[in-house]
Amino acid sequence: MTAQISCVDLVRIFASEGVEVQALQGLNLEVEAGELTAIVGASGSGKSTLLTILSGLDTPTAGAASVDGHDLLAMRGRDRTRFRRESVGFVFQQTERNLVPFLTVAENITLALSVAATPRTARADRVDGMLEVLGITDLRARTPGQLSGGQRQRAAIAVALANAPRVLLADEPTGELDEQSSAEILEVLREVNENVGVTVLIVTHDEAVSRHVRRTVQIRDGRTSTEVLRSVHTDDQGVQRNIAREYAVLDRVGRLQLPQDYLTRLRMSGLVRLELESDHVEVHRADERGAPPPATGGP
Repeated sequence: MTAQISCVDLVRIFASEGVEVQALQGLNLEVEAGELTAIVGASGSGKSTLLTILSGLDTPTAGAASVDGHDLLAMRGRDRTRFRRESVGFVFQQTERNLVPFLTVAENITLALSVAATPRTARADRVDGMLEVLGITDLRARTPGQLSGGQRQRAAIAVALANAPRVLLADEPTGELDEQSSAEILEVLREVNENVGVTVLIVTHDEAVSRHVRRTVQIRDGRTSTEVLRSVHTDDQGVQRNIAREYAVLDRVGRLQLPQDYLTRLRMSGLVRLELESDHVEVHRADERGAPPPATGGP
């Protein structure tokens, strides 16, 4: 199966006044169609750079990236514009970037349809459908300034989905919201993923988002480092338990990043000692740089 979102050895270097900053350092990522995935990382980890590349707003320096079958490095001009209009929807953290302030909610959705050249006869039904899906039918005549933060983000999601994209990208969609509104928006994204079938990729620094998604990918230093997969298990007595398993990402040259809390707890840094067992590899603190492990047998 071909992934709907694919990044292979993705590199993005920014240069300013002779100084180069490598935002992405060989990042690898695959997201299947219909997945709801969160990309989590601290400020400066490269997660927002990744999203701007996947949305067609930026171009990587090296590597390969594709979204819904579109080669993001090969696209030029009109093809890139059409990709942004039709294949992906984008929700910004700053609500004022998602909506035209002097237009009503319904008019903002209509504008998105107009830009994509949707036939006039189909626009009214599409607007009504989006308002209903997002639960904001009663807000259709309000302007963004008359909405709460959570209501503005619902309207923004409606605009992003207006042209029926296959992929929805959300950059810190809860960054300006309180805890309750954040939970509501994340549930909206989950419902949209399940009911509409759109693939949803959320970028955030808030690890609480992980409770609302099945898969969380951690980015550190411009590379994917760990993943957490969540599932629900029902035992023989019919009792359901939520199970979360954490995995480290082993890249194509054998590198992996251990979770930071593991390293802190075990006081690991610099040189570590490896031991190969029959079915796993053990990682230990090096007792002394360059020293062999202590002997355990007799003479």
